[in-house]
Amino acid sequence: MRIEEEVKLDFKDVLFRPKRSTLGSRAKVELKRSYRYRHSGRSSESVPIIAANMDTVGTFEMAAALARHDMHVALHKHYRVEDYVAFFHEDNRARHRNAFYSLGITEPDLAKFNAVRAATGDAIEFVCIDVANGYTETFLDFVKRFREAHPNITLMAGNVVTADITEALILAGADIVKVGIGPGSVCTTRKMTGVGYPQLSAIIECADAAHGLGGHICGDGGCTVPGDVAKGFGGGADFMMLGGMLAAHDESGGEVVERDGRTYRRFYGMSSDVAMEKYAGGVAKYRASEGKEVLLEARGPVDHTAQEILGGVRSTCTYVGARTLKALSKCTTFVRVTQQINEVYGRSV
Repeated sequence: MRIEEEVKLDFKDVLFRPKRSTLGSRAKVELKRSYRYRHSGRSSESVPIIAANMDTVGTFEMAAALARHDMHVALHKHYRVEDYVAFFHEDNRARHRNAFYSLGITEPDLAKFNAVRAATGDAIEFVCIDVANGYTETFLDFVKRFREAHPNITLMAGNVVTADITEALILAGADIVKVGIGPGSVCTTRKMTGVGYPQLSAIIECADAAHGLGGHICGDGGCTVPGDVAKGFGGGADFMMLGGMLAAHDESGGEVVERDGRTYRRFYGMSSDVAMEKYAGGVAKYRASEGKEVLLEARGPVDHTAQEILGGVRSTCTYVGARTLKALSKCTTFVRVTQQINEVYGRSV
């Protein structure tokens, strides 16, 4: 047993230090980023924010809505083959060009992907291989085999939180490593297992490892407000993945519930007993649920939330003098704090 004494940081532990800026308006900040990927050789240009691959977030409808903002969606893996085929066959390429096809590492997952791929040709440009624990040899071997079979697909794989396995995944064939264990709003992994890593430090350390090898990272989980998204980018994340911030919208999916004259939508983790009952016939006897279900008040169309997030990140850039999102991490100095905001009056009406 050993203890690492160095303090690790979460989004709540820091603020950006403002710096002199020549930017006259938030409108002058460029949030699109261009990437070239180490293994696939492909290039992309987008606003690098990704809706999480949860069935109450990563839907076809969300893909259509966020395409208007040049943002990404990681589609959840529980659609039928014919549904994916119809989506990726659509003539409106803007709707699916930024969509990640998500799968796990089971043979049925791979068989489903191969069926969709066979029916859609090269329409799938991005794939997300997603497991809760990215530290197993089985996962690394799957990433290697997938890369060998599909050399031209841009591949995101995770989740991990440390530099060593980030490097291993990039060398195994991942273009983007997904970073985060336990920070999500409906994830209970830390409570159930005691395993995790403060998300901002995980992003900083994994980004350093990935960038040294020509790879990229995606910070996954832990964001509750637009400032957290900006902190992830400031810490070196190339992409940021959002779940709860994009849940409960018209495009999010999730069962609608009416209570006391108010409208809610169900939102739950994909390792929750709710999700496992829905897709696996219940929680297997050898494991425990690592997610929870909540009711969120319905938020209407996602466009307003998307604009709030993008507006917040633009404003961050003006405070620190970054003309582009790419420059944000170079302009970032974080200040350690003990308090983020003044909440004397609680939530606004």
